[in-house]
Amino acid sequence: MTEHAADALGTEMAAAQLKERIYATITMISVVIGLAGSSHVAVLGAAATVVTASVGLWLAALVADQQAHRVMHGALARGRELRAMLFVSSPLLLSSVGPLVLIGVSALGAMGLKTALLTAAGVNVATLFAWGCYGGIRMGGGTVFALLAGAIDAAIGTAVAVVKAATGH
Repeated sequence: MTEHAADALGTEMAAAQLKERIYATITMISVVIGLAGSSHVAVLGAAATVVTASVGLWLAALVADQQAHRVMHGALARGRELRAMLFVSSPLLLSSVGPLVLIGVSALGAMGLKTALLTAAGVNVATLFAWGCYGGIRMGGGTVFALLAGAIDAAIGTAVAVVKAATGH
């Protein structure tokens, strides 16, 4: 493989991982807002829900990737292909870290659980804004374009939170 092709493959894998990271961030916003809206959730239950959602998403992605690989190649992914799947899907697990840290802070009594969950949602919306801005800058559109891209991404995350809160699920 030429150096240029290897760079392109690395870029494609990084782009796929970033896509999963953004997807996981949006999903985790929904999870923590749902927990914040529940009147019966305790710290341990919130942590278990966040971990379960994260691990469930990760396993679903791996199953889907393996299924697609079997259909296209007639064999299970192994070696390099399996490592690529694990690399790309890793943000689905990492999406739980921020909320779990804040839930832990709540368990220590530094803030209420609902505050911790809402803070986690806010941090995730800010993360979407940052990725949008970075993408706008990478596209070369200037500061206004970058801020607009960030605002659009943050608006999507906020819309997920608002819909989740409004429906009470």
